[in-house]
Amino acid sequence: MENYNLNRGKYFYVVGLSYKKADAEIRGKFSLDEERKTVLLQQAKEEGLDETLVISTCNRTEIYGFAQHPFQLIKLLCDNSSGSVEEFQQVAYVYKGNEAITHMYRVGTGLDSQILGDFEIIAQIKKSFVLSRKYGTANAFLERLCNSVIQASKRIKNETDLSSGATSVSFASVQYILNHVKNVSEKNILLFGTGKIGRNTCENLIKHTGNDHITLINRTKGKAEKIAGKFNLSVRDLSELSSEIEKCDILIVATGAQSPTVSADLIPAGKEMLILDLSVPKNVDDTIADTKHVTLVHLDHLSRMTDQALERRKTFIPQAENIIDEVKNEFTEWLGTRKFAPTIKALKKKLKSLKDAELDFQRKKINGFNDEQAEIIGNRIIQKITTHFANHLKENNASADESLELIKKVFQLDNHNGSSVSLLSDNTSKTSSR
Repeated sequence: MENYNLNRGKYFYVVGLSYKKADAEIRGKFSLDEERKTVLLQQAKEEGLDETLVISTCNRTEIYGFAQHPFQLIKLLCDNSSGSVEEFQQVAYVYKGNEAITHMYRVGTGLDSQILGDFEIIAQIKKSFVLSRKYGTANAFLERLCNSVIQASKRIKNETDLSSGATSVSFASVQYILNHVKNVSEKNILLFGTGKIGRNTCENLIKHTGNDHITLINRTKGKAEKIAGKFNLSVRDLSELSSEIEKCDILIVATGAQSPTVSADLIPAGKEMLILDLSVPKNVDDTIADTKHVTLVHLDHLSRMTDQALERRKTFIPQAENIIDEVKNEFTEWLGTRKFAPTIKALKKKLKSLKDAELDFQRKKINGFNDEQAEIIGNRIIQKITTHFANHLKENNASADESLELIKKVFQLDNHNGSSVSLLSDNTSKTSSR
């Protein structure tokens, strides 16, 4: 396997947990809001982990970054969430080097999503990169990698039908309603929470159910009113939650609280009701599931579209993987040239010192010595020499390490010039399988 040297003594890792092994309760313990993400990145910077990116959605929490050991990243996550190292180890995965890179491609293109082909995650990656750049933990490597993943995502979306139809949790919830509720257009629907998932669910309700009597409640009433105005829906104050629940046939909870926002005492006895909890952590009290005539469905149960739609999407996986391979190969080629950069930079510096010394010598011997012309000629020669070396290293990648050592030896270059992070794509440390 190929080794990439970008920053001495550090390796590229991803540590995280997802819906595959961690249930909603555990995922909730490790979920990070914007404030916690910010604190985490600031802590990473203070600890010298200056190439770090964090993703936290309802289905996964992951930290990508360079570290001497993955525990440095695991500690960052546990320090800034309510989860423990022991809980993390039971459900987590750790990928290193090439497998960490491949994992980001699969996540960003929807191949690792709870609903196959769900592309909402790519927006989270973009947002996470912007945050990392803001706090100084996203340098050239992460920028190039994120851009490459975004490119792969766009190509898969445009060139395959992996994302045909709606693929989000919000659509899955509406599809569940359509499949399990008769005469849905006549039912009273209450949507509690109008964040991103709530907003998308509302749009899908309007589009697919034909129901125009949907009521919205949100802690910040203005946000609900903005959505309601677009679709001509009703909005109620948070203080009216209890009375509105009594009226509704379908309750959709998409709030973002750290503890339940809908308790058992709010559910009227004997009333037939469908409740969908789209929140992580759970925002509907689990005991409600024992209430007679009430069906409680959490977002984990909405993880798949119909078998027919899912099977159709699966047929496009090979095509999507081929696109990932193409885009990733371009990134790998760029990455391969990064290991040449410190040596080429050191070589250029060495040649410049030789040039400066020779110009000083000739300046003393030649009357009317033209410094400006000599500088131009000297710099052009240095550029041509270093370009030849760089092209040789790119074209002979298999023997590049030997060539690098020879260049260092011939020109007596400092081996410690420049930074270097080892991106080993050999055996990957795994807490769990993908």
